[in-house]
Amino acid sequence: MAITKAKKQDILARLEGIKKDSDSIVFVSFKGLSVKDTTTMRNKLREAQVGYFVAKKTLMERTFKEAYEGEMPVLNGEIAVAYSADAIAPAQKVKEFSVGLKDSIAIEGGVFQGVFKNKAEMTEIASIPSLHVLRGMFVNIINSPIQGLVVGLDAIAQKKSV
Repeated sequence: MAITKAKKQDILARLEGIKKDSDSIVFVSFKGLSVKDTTTMRNKLREAQVGYFVAKKTLMERTFKEAYEGEMPVLNGEIAVAYSADAIAPAQKVKEFSVGLKDSIAIEGGVFQGVFKNKAEMTEIASIPSLHVLRGMFVNIINSPIQGLVVGLDAIAQKKSV
């Protein structure tokens, strides 16, 4: 379907805004995604302050190709961009949503901290735990030696009381 020149300019302006304001951009393939699933995904992304925008691949290439280091991933099929000022959130949320819809939605690549990343790299970035989980893991690591000491002292006390 042909897009008018004015509409293309609007799309390019929106993509420029995404490029300027986002720390991370994920290229999302969404072949065969139902309207219900799309609406659900957009709502979940919005809750996590992640934007989602569908545009023509040629307009995406025009906007992003020269703006970042590395080589832009090959984009096949229907592509959208998920973006956010949070570096990891777009990839995490798309991966989280794609678990139930493996055939319909997938990460095709993206931009992370100003560098193009391929599908495998963006999927790996999506696997990084959230900041909240990382803090919990850190507290557990700090607590582990103390907990070991308490268990050891308790064992000694049990042995001496018998």
